[in-house]
Amino acid sequence: MSSATGLNRPAAKATGPLPANHPALAPDRIGVLLVNLGTPDGTDAKSMWRYLREFLSDPRVIELNKAVWYPILYGAVLTTRPKKSGENYARIWNRDKDESPLRTFTRSQAEKLSERFAGEPVVVEWGMRYGSPSIADAVERLRTAGCRRIMMAPLYPQYSATTTGTAGDQLFRALMKIRDVPAIRTLPAYHDEPVYIDALASSIETHLATLDFEPEVVLASYHGIPRVYFERGDPYHCHCKKTSRLLRERLGWDKKKLITTFQSRFGAQEWLQPYTDKTVERLAKEGVKSIAVINPGFSSDCIETLDEIGREVCEEFLHAGGVNFSHIPCLNDSEDGMRVIEQVVRRELEGWL
Repeated sequence: MSSATGLNRPAAKATGPLPANHPALAPDRIGVLLVNLGTPDGTDAKSMWRYLREFLSDPRVIELNKAVWYPILYGAVLTTRPKKSGENYARIWNRDKDESPLRTFTRSQAEKLSERFAGEPVVVEWGMRYGSPSIADAVERLRTAGCRRIMMAPLYPQYSATTTGTAGDQLFRALMKIRDVPAIRTLPAYHDEPVYIDALASSIETHLATLDFEPEVVLASYHGIPRVYFERGDPYHCHCKKTSRLLRERLGWDKKKLITTFQSRFGAQEWLQPYTDKTVERLAKEGVKSIAVINPGFSSDCIETLDEIGREVCEEFLHAGGVNFSHIPCLNDSEDGMRVIEQVVRRELEGWL
């Protein structure tokens, strides 16, 4: 008996019939929330404008004072970029499902992970940091399913405040509107997990075996961030370099065979270097005829891999004198890719399951 409250704690925790008229209780389950960056709902200018506004208004993504950035955003950027971005998305759009490949793959990853937890008290949902389905809606679905504990798994192997950090921000914004907040865990970076490195190496070896040429150089191209973010303490650059080093060691290659580059820069400021586009141009001019590119920082193929690498960077290499180019697909919902997700998720669920 507690002297302060008079409450018999064992009795309070005991199971048994609920009082009359007590609301029905859902079974106690554990929620796993897979999170990816996001996607527009369509390729039309209105959908692109709405998506880009949400994405580029995030202070984690653009660390400029709003008084400086918003006139640029709502002026030149949102006036011209939606049309061009819509054209880029249209080239890779999943016509059968009328959605972007990122949404298709993320949904499939969630469904396949759910199958791997069959028979266990785990509910798997998925959400996007930008666009739909939202993180808030996914959290509500998990709570409705009886999840009193939720583990968020951002599908970014390397940590950056611009990706994993802002996904966490959005999760806790959703929780701020809930009175009965579930217990929360978040998946840390898995950039150096052996299962992830092995999966990347296997994907490279499998893909190269299908080619009718031998790449002289393979680029590990990661999404870039402004250099100043790294200087302020973002560990992303270090995580990318470590992934490349471990992958190189796993493949038994030297530093000239597998090189690290950064893509997708935006604006006039300096980003992490070397730049992917400039590197393929330089390689071609130096006489390299055959290359392949892999994107270790992306768990699913998307606009940055399928169009930027598969089309733009390919064209830049060929235009500069290159002959053979191949893009190595992301892990996506492959068997190896799902093994990575399941293993890192199960590790973080220890003590709950």
